[in-house]
Amino acid sequence: MDVLTVAAVCFRDEAGRVLTVRKRGTDAFMLPGGKLEPGEAAIDCAVREIDEELGVALTTEDLTHLVSWRGPAANEANTDIESTVFATELRVEPRAAAEIAEARWLDPADHGDVTIAPMLEQYLFPRLAGTPGA
Repeated sequence: MDVLTVAAVCFRDEAGRVLTVRKRGTDAFMLPGGKLEPGEAAIDCAVREIDEELGVALTTEDLTHLVSWRGPAANEANTDIESTVFATELRVEPRAAAEIAEARWLDPADHGDVTIAPMLEQYLFPRLAGTPGA
């Protein structure tokens, strides 16, 4: 099985919704972020990817480690991700850029029939449900 090492950022709004993105040609919404480049630290990857994907300029000081998780990738068969997720208190108005087709705020307790990445479904959303702004 292949393993991708990724970094992502969890943005929440005043209502506790989580910012998710869907990449072009895919169905699953996931946290914004992406693959680490060789020798790149996870936190630096998160800053770079958020700027590329959403046009949001972060600094490493804006981020705190939220969780590290390993599980199935959303869009690659027979592939796991090793994900480092950071949280930020910043409130943002993202604009989809690069490979992002759509950005959407989702309620972790009730995201309706929206297809979400395994990491959100199996791990993060169950833990965030009922904790607005956390």
